[in-house]
Amino acid sequence: MSRTVLGFDFGTKSIGVAVGQEITGSAQPLKAIKATDGVPDWTLIEALLKEWQPDLVVVGLPLNMDGTEQEMTQRARKFANRIHGRFGVPIATQDERLTTTDAKARLFEYGGYRALSKGQVDSVSAVLIVESYFENSYQ
Repeated sequence: MSRTVLGFDFGTKSIGVAVGQEITGSAQPLKAIKATDGVPDWTLIEALLKEWQPDLVVVGLPLNMDGTEQEMTQRARKFANRIHGRFGVPIATQDERLTTTDAKARLFEYGGYRALSKGQVDSVSAVLIVESYFENSYQ
């Protein structure tokens, strides 16, 4: 398979974005999108979809450590459903527990504290969401 996957790390102020290729099982961060109380500029989402023409969009689901859902889980699902409803692209969700922690560790390795801007952390979290989706797809 060589599908292109666009990944989102949903947040109320910033939404991380990454693009991945199924054939390599890897992803790269794109510029995060600012949001106002979880609502993005939908024209930016549309532009990303037109540019990358993904076969699938993966949205991270923020679950509690015990696997139960929280308010942000519902908001992330609503965001995923809106992308599907507005643009008709297939959607998958992926457990994103610990991705922000992993993203911070990865960025710190590359650039120290200066690499830890909010948008970069969110987009590297989106990379981890996409890559973990690929890993789980082949188990």
